[in-house]
Amino acid sequence: KVISKMEEHPVAKMLDKGILATIHSDDPAYFGGYMNENYYETAKALNLNHKQLMQLAINGFEASWLPSKTKEKHISQVKNYFNSL
Repeated sequence: KVISKMEEHPVAKMLDKGILATIHSDDPAYFGGYMNENYYETAKALNLNHKQLMQLAINGFEASWLPSKTKEKHISQVKNYFNSL
């Protein structure tokens, strides 16, 4: 355990430094913390803005093992969604 509470998490600083930070779940049936809940709680605790949330979503696809064309498709959908807000 690296942090005592979510408000101390360095993910916003990581994004500012251009680090390929992501939010994900890890065996949610066992540990809890499903993907949507993890995004919501992180965003709430750190007061993340739309730009930061969009970058986290994009990073998730960039870090995946999906084929390039599939990554591009999903990243485009993420950008379109956030641009519509």
